[in-house]
Amino acid sequence: MSKKAQQDLPNINERIRFPQVRVVDSTGEQLGIMSPRDAMAIADEKNLDLVLVSDKADPPVCRIMDYGKYKFEQEKKAREARKKQHTADVKEVKMRYKIEEHDYQVRVNHAERFIKSGDKVKATITFRGREIQHAHLAEELLSRMANDLKEIAEVQQFPKREGRNMIMFLSPKKAP
Repeated sequence: MSKKAQQDLPNINERIRFPQVRVVDSTGEQLGIMSPRDAMAIADEKNLDLVLVSDKADPPVCRIMDYGKYKFEQEKKAREARKKQHTADVKEVKMRYKIEEHDYQVRVNHAERFIKSGDKVKATITFRGREIQHAHLAEELLSRMANDLKEIAEVQQFPKREGRNMIMFLSPKKAP
């Protein structure tokens, strides 16, 4: 077995290599300091495993428990933590600088919904043909959007031209 594979294995039963260990029962009661061999004998009587809980303590702490059940509980906790975790996606709101008022409000509402759900928003204004001459109007529109959403969002990247587009990034405000 490789050294890496041995490191990944938990320190249970015969893998515990210390001269003395502090032993804690499955109920949480301290049984005292003894050799790992004696602790193994107690664990075997109860059909349980001897698990190294803390090797930093002096002497190291071992607990008598059902290792399979313990491992299952740890994996279950890890799954629950992953389930509750939310990764912030980047949602895009596209428009033109000549957008009508109602359409603009629809885009703002979409951006607001995305931000409230914890996602970042990329606001994009696309230019066609000679419209690129009016970049200042697009910048004003993006600034207006940032101002309309200032209660819940902060500007992560100010309006910037990239080719035939002008983009701005908004992210949810950090809770104080």
